[in-house]
Amino acid sequence: MVNKLLLLTRENEVYRDLLIKRNLTDLVILGDSPNSITEANIWFAEPSLATPLLNHARQLRWLQSTFAGVDKLMSPKLRQDYQLTNVRGIFGPLMSEYLFGYLLAHNRQHQHYHQLQQQRQWQPGHYKTLQGQQLLLLGTGSIAQHIATTAKHFGMTVIGINRQGQAISGFDLVDKIDNLLLHLPEADVIASVLPDTPATKNILNRHSLARLKSDAVLFNLGRGNVLDLDALAAQLVLKPDQQAILDVFNQEPLPSNHPIWLAANAIITPHVAAPSFPQQIIDVFSQNYALWCNDQPLNFRVDFEKGY
Repeated sequence: MVNKLLLLTRENEVYRDLLIKRNLTDLVILGDSPNSITEANIWFAEPSLATPLLNHARQLRWLQSTFAGVDKLMSPKLRQDYQLTNVRGIFGPLMSEYLFGYLLAHNRQHQHYHQLQQQRQWQPGHYKTLQGQQLLLLGTGSIAQHIATTAKHFGMTVIGINRQGQAISGFDLVDKIDNLLLHLPEADVIASVLPDTPATKNILNRHSLARLKSDAVLFNLGRGNVLDLDALAAQLVLKPDQQAILDVFNQEPLPSNHPIWLAANAIITPHVAAPSFPQQIIDVFSQNYALWCNDQPLNFRVDFEKGY
């Protein structure tokens, strides 16, 4: 059977060239004609580009998202009679680099020493070690597991939070998300890598944020909906020793008039913690395509009911 593939990305030519080099059996890459939307049985797409066209896809049987996040495709108004797979397994190392890069810089006072350098001052300061600190990870999937492994190398205690509280290798303890408030006051570092679902919306709100240690470090790396940004901005003013490193937001780009921009104890990055590389995404697709051709279960299939 010949499979017809529609590319819906901002880098179509890059992906087309990579796919041609793979020479995948019985795969025809369609052009940009509107007819391709109705003809293709496989889509390789960014969720935001696929969403407005999805209900016109007459032959669609499988959509390979080029992103990990697929919340744009979760609306009940959209069809869900196809297999949806996303990209996993490649973001853990990148997220670890991001998190521990900023965390080590914070603990080792890199900015402070840079300022002293500008003033030509030799003035040893006080810094913290990660050894013995507690890292609370909201989410225990592949990204969190990689971060947990890295944290153990630094001698940290790692607590994980997930829906059911099921144990996961590499964590000292895993608890249910319903018990989050019990763990926040004990954590030195909190990092959210949770997906965007109704259950995760604003779980880091005014009430829960108020339970953080006075010098806690908070990372939001997963989805913007987890965090009440207005509540955090207000709290950072009152808690100058707290630090927030934020890479994802409900509205992107982050509006220029939001007060979080001016918080001296916040670092804002434009959703760059774990950029995916086309070659890696093609690897995921190619492995899945081989499974598809052999009528085997696809890797990283998304559950429409769970939203991830």
